[in-house]
Amino acid sequence: MTRLICPLLLLTLLLAGCSSQQKPTPAAVKPADAKAQLLRLLPNGVKDRQGWADDIYVAFRSQQLPMDAQHFCAVIAVAEQESTLTANPAVPGLPKIAWGEIDRRAAQLHIPTFLVHTALRIPSPNGKSYSERLDKVKTEQDLSDIFDDMLDSVPMGQRLFGRLNPIKTGGPMQVSIAFAQAHADGYPWPVKKRVRNEVFTRHGGMYYGIMHLWGYPADYSRPLYRFADFNAGWYASRNAAFQAAVSRLSGIKLALDGDLIVHGSRQISATEKAVRLLSPPLTFSDSAIRSALEKGDRAAFADTKLYQQVFALADQQAGKPVAREVLPGIKLESPKITRNLTTAWFAQRVDSRYQRCLTRAGG
Repeated sequence: MTRLICPLLLLTLLLAGCSSQQKPTPAAVKPADAKAQLLRLLPNGVKDRQGWADDIYVAFRSQQLPMDAQHFCAVIAVAEQESTLTANPAVPGLPKIAWGEIDRRAAQLHIPTFLVHTALRIPSPNGKSYSERLDKVKTEQDLSDIFDDMLDSVPMGQRLFGRLNPIKTGGPMQVSIAFAQAHADGYPWPVKKRVRNEVFTRHGGMYYGIMHLWGYPADYSRPLYRFADFNAGWYASRNAAFQAAVSRLSGIKLALDGDLIVHGSRQISATEKAVRLLSPPLTFSDSAIRSALEKGDRAAFADTKLYQQVFALADQQAGKPVAREVLPGIKLESPKITRNLTTAWFAQRVDSRYQRCLTRAGG
């Protein structure tokens, strides 16, 4: 018996040692090789291809991301979808959009419209009134610059216009300005004015867009779901699958939007209410449920007992594993969007561009 145990123990220790070893680090890619590959992957018609390759390379290097066709193509596909790889794209009808958003936001803040419009008639630093500049605005960067001038030059500018800037995303990947401001540490270029202004540059917009796309761990089966997350928020596809499982178990129809809680509020979301109804067989307190759901924007949510037990019950009820990833069912709403578009549409469009990019890579 002892003779049998010793070899088994030795085998167990050897296997444990093997499993604890870290995966070998991929060989570093030479800068010239990475940039050459980027030049091959960029679609035809892109201006200043070398400049795009240089900026994407620096973003990948500073964020320590794998430099391969799959990672490069995902970034290129998103930028192509969002801006046709244009650093500061023009927005059709932007003056009308800008005035409409200013009036709408002023009304929300209970600021009289006439007060706002009167303030906009004063001369700006370039000699033209802010109204004149708004009437001629073509890009989001131009519009954001107008608001920057107003904050500094208009009497009570911060009070009147500090929260009226309608531009919340920008640059070649249309990344959220709030996201960029929250992830400014480690930015490899000098910030000339504000982080907001960096988003509208090619290098800044690509840096923060790449971080938003690849800056979090997710074990999705396809990049399609990461593309959906880029549009709907980190882990939206995973969370939408969780909502689908909860809906299956509770019999309550839920919006599969990936939002598990009402952020910034103690209000109970529809998803949270449905989870509470699953007790029993779940035995979590309301506070424990809330605590788990608050991890919905992090990888840690998948490690919670709530997540694991909900899926175990859903698998049991279905008689097979249910989906752990679902395209969020979100209608895209923005003053710039004039069609009936969804997150699923966005993800699928990006995925088709991604596949074409891989074809250019020969993979």
